[in-house]
Amino acid sequence: MSGILAGKRILVTGVLTDSSIAFHAAKVAQEQGAEVILTGFGRLSLVERIAKRLPEPVPVIELDVTNQEHLDGLADRIREHASDDTGRIDGIVHSIAFGPQGAFNFLEASWEDVSTAVHVSAYSYKALAMACLPLMEEGSSVVGLTFDATVAWPKYDWMGVAKAALESTNRYLARDLGPKGIRCNLVSAGPLKSMAAKSIPGFEDLSDIWDHRAPLGWDQSDPDPAGRGIVGLLSDFFPRTTGSVLHVDGGVHMMGA
Repeated sequence: MSGILAGKRILVTGVLTDSSIAFHAAKVAQEQGAEVILTGFGRLSLVERIAKRLPEPVPVIELDVTNQEHLDGLADRIREHASDDTGRIDGIVHSIAFGPQGAFNFLEASWEDVSTAVHVSAYSYKALAMACLPLMEEGSSVVGLTFDATVAWPKYDWMGVAKAALESTNRYLARDLGPKGIRCNLVSAGPLKSMAAKSIPGFEDLSDIWDHRAPLGWDQSDPDPAGRGIVGLLSDFFPRTTGSVLHVDGGVHMMGA
């Protein structure tokens, strides 16, 4: 199969529905020639059902990124489902974030709420990369999903802090994996209607900003541009790009106050 990911094997986390950015990343990756392996957490049967909507069949591996036993066994599980004996992974998509409801109240949030948000949304980026490191070679790529953490957004509160931690984690991971030839980058999308968005109090306040300020316009129901951005960074088209954030937010990040 031809395409910019031809011959590559990509591990994609975070697929929950067909409106997920991760689902569209997996779809575009397959269309561009990649072999895709998915991970799921909790509602594994749902992930398996949604996976059937992809162009090609894919295996689904159970993975809780806060469970060290799952992380320790991930490389072996990938080898079991890979189409060859090497189990080599050429790319990872980290599309995992979570904040308890308390994390969306900045002044009242408990440390338990905050620590959960940071663990799942930021530390897991490094943890996932390290779990897959034995399977990665020079030229591999790690791509995560962020929500522009350079400003304080309405209602986003400690999840914004967690995303800032993710963006910093990306830079340090890029520094330490660079000598191995592994690139680490993030894609920053605007607010999209998804299962994750439903858990954010005041999501409409965020999306309203994009409706009025995106120079290229904004469609809350279209995760495809983000999926394509991820696939671009997974490809060999950015061989010397690392530690960066690619904005696919319609241009809102560049607008002044």
